[in-house]
Amino acid sequence: MLILDAGAQYAKVIDRKVRELCVESIIKPLDMPAEEIRQGNYTAIIISGGPQSVYGDEAPKYDPKTFELGIPILGICYGMQLVNHLFKGKVEKGGTREDGQFDIELDTTSSLFSGLRSKSTVLLTHGDSVTEVAPGFRSIARSPAGICAAIEDAKRKIYCVQFHPEVDLSVDGIVMLKNYLLNIAGFKGDFTPLCREEEAIKEIREQVGADNKVLVLISGGVDSAVCGALLKKAIGAERIYAIHVDHGFMRMNESKTVVTALKSVGLEIKVLSVEETFLKATTKINGTETPPLEECIRPEWKRKIIGDTFMVVSDQANKDFKLDVNKVLLAQGTLRPDLIESASNVVSTNAQVIKTHHNDTALVRQLRDAGRIIEPLKDYHKDEVRELGKSLGLPQELVWRHPFPGPGLAIRILCADKPFDISEEEVKKTGEELKTYNKDGIYATLLPTRSVGVQGDARSYKQLCGLSTDKENPDWDMLFEMAKEIPKKVHNVNRVVFVFGKAIKEPSLHTITKTLLNRATCDQLRAADSIVTQELVSNNLVKKVAQLPVILFPCDFGIEGGRGVAIRTFITNDFMTGVPARPGKHLPESVLNTMNAKILKNVKGVSRVCYDLTSKPPATTEWE
Repeated sequence: MLILDAGAQYAKVIDRKVRELCVESIIKPLDMPAEEIRQGNYTAIIISGGPQSVYGDEAPKYDPKTFELGIPILGICYGMQLVNHLFKGKVEKGGTREDGQFDIELDTTSSLFSGLRSKSTVLLTHGDSVTEVAPGFRSIARSPAGICAAIEDAKRKIYCVQFHPEVDLSVDGIVMLKNYLLNIAGFKGDFTPLCREEEAIKEIREQVGADNKVLVLISGGVDSAVCGALLKKAIGAERIYAIHVDHGFMRMNESKTVVTALKSVGLEIKVLSVEETFLKATTKINGTETPPLEECIRPEWKRKIIGDTFMVVSDQANKDFKLDVNKVLLAQGTLRPDLIESASNVVSTNAQVIKTHHNDTALVRQLRDAGRIIEPLKDYHKDEVRELGKSLGLPQELVWRHPFPGPGLAIRILCADKPFDISEEEVKKTGEELKTYNKDGIYATLLPTRSVGVQGDARSYKQLCGLSTDKENPDWDMLFEMAKEIPKKVHNVNRVVFVFGKAIKEPSLHTITKTLLNRATCDQLRAADSIVTQELVSNNLVKKVAQLPVILFPCDFGIEGGRGVAIRTFITNDFMTGVPARPGKHLPESVLNTMNAKILKNVKGVSRVCYDLTSKPPATTEWE
């Protein structure tokens, strides 16, 4: 299976789902020459989604002769628009974006939808739409808005869908992919890859060679821990120098937990306490030096400073260990989603940056290009890493720990020294749009905070909407329905939260609490995060909720010096898409209420607690 990547955030998820169905696959750029495809003897093609418009100046290049090779093609999202455009149909920008889960109508006479019911829940994320189906094709699915959601030319075995069948949010997506791979494209489904552990060990041994040593940074999460354990098995502990960088942004007792876990598999770790180094650190971006991290407001700058400072610290560790830099490789627990979101050319030449991961900054890429970085997990997703961790003998409590970013709490503290600059005209317009959602005692208001999102495979940086009510028992079904609808219609919003406490009937956009990275804000978030984590563990919910970031943000909610805390639960298997946990379904409402009460009582300076109601997309898992 040839996957042609048009810049999708989910390209690797397509690859993974194809592998799950026992079909061999490879990812190549969309502009791969048709002659090269012909010579490669590929059985079928999948064209991924992407952030561009087919009629735009920056639309990714492709070889039109690819569509004359006579082999089956499945176009996904942008892939559908490209096929329809190429074959003389119409693709236009619509007035309504479709971002999120929708129940679409299927024509089950299509081979692509064989065995399915006439309705299916799928993930749609697009602004452009097929408005006129190309000659020779027919529409085989429609969204609730009446927009064409799939087309086919059965004679030429070309099938296209506007949604993403590869992600968990598309309930029947795996059946559709199976229909395409086995029934339409004719694969036998008999490709069984080599054991993933053996494959990774072989790659490590080849890259490290006989003489080199490895310096591995253990951040505190499962990925770097598994990377360290895998390296130990591949080349032995005596050739590994493992360091844990305590940059001051760790969770409560994080460093002790990591050191203990790695010792259990025979890997000794040296802890570097470098809080001041990180707070005072700067870096250069496009030739300009940034402010120190402790004064930095911009999320991307924070991430890049932290990523580059990790490299500086690792260089210092080389000196401390008296290592020959020419004979040392730096190991990272980088996963495929990290590289996809950072738009790394390791996985794609077309992807847009959603956020720069600390392990894929410009300095990291320089080291990678020089052959000095080893990343044995770069083709893995989170669930695959956990399986590998189990087979390596890591403790269950470490394997199942919730993902924790390398920059730690630094990117869960939203920094600001003034409210976001949004024009009165935009405030009024957005406020009027949100008022249409005020019903049954629920109020929708704009909050003076922005967060990162992903819409149509591209980055968005938009306002936060707060829902609140005076009712003692909120109607969670209605809240989630509103959170689903608002980002579709209110284009200045990409994330919606429920605000515990009294209803907020008017927005307060002109006051915030100045928030920067320092020991006080880190301690404030550390305390809130510890309360949430303890409640999760004591109620045996760690495996049920896949991820749970806790965020500190500068909204004062009318209390001078106060800040907001947001609880961001995430239910997912692929860690690329997902939904928030529903109170009463995924976790007891009483647990959430206890988290809120304990944070307000025990964490000084918290004015309100919020619960993130937004799926990914349109919002990302993290807020920065």
